[in-house]
Amino acid sequence: MTTALPTLRHLLGGFCVASLLALGGCGAMTAQNPSSPLKPVNAVSEPAAEHLMLKGYDVVAYFTLGRHAMGFGSYQSVYQGVTFRFANAEHKALFDRDPARYVPQYGGFCANGISYAIPWGGDADTWRIIDGKLYIFGGAGSRDAFELDVPGNIRLADRYWADEVAGSNSFWQRSKRLVLRVPHYKSGAELARLVAEAKAKTPVK
Repeated sequence: MTTALPTLRHLLGGFCVASLLALGGCGAMTAQNPSSPLKPVNAVSEPAAEHLMLKGYDVVAYFTLGRHAMGFGSYQSVYQGVTFRFANAEHKALFDRDPARYVPQYGGFCANGISYAIPWGGDADTWRIIDGKLYIFGGAGSRDAFELDVPGNIRLADRYWADEVAGSNSFWQRSKRLVLRVPHYKSGAELARLVAEAKAKTPVK
């Protein structure tokens, strides 16, 4: 009697299950994947908010204050099943009038990650507004890598978000694309090298 070799599907499935357990478990999976058009989102869960965007940071503050600011439970709105918190009543009113203007691109996940079809990361203190849209990054290194080619990376991220990531389960999508990488994938070390080379070529002012 012989034993069949495991198929790629079985290997990938096993990897995905292990990744789901290692990367946060069922609570985080539920928080990031509401049953709404915003799925998936960079959200956490707490007793007062099952899907709390960006750990409760105020998405309007980036536009009005030019910085990140923590929101409060006393000023919050629920938009498409996701809870948004604000630093003050004025920010809440601005959001309520035009939510789509303030919702971060790609569900608040790291924009550089989405250019590789990988929904993860996204720190409130690392961001950029480009053409009136808010982009969140998973640290300064990710933002620097994205800025190596802003138009090109936005095109890639828009395409992967529309064609593959939006509406998916963030954990399964992440696990899949960490194994079946996009053709232009670059490791963190490769991106850091490219960023360092670009900075070395930039004239000192």
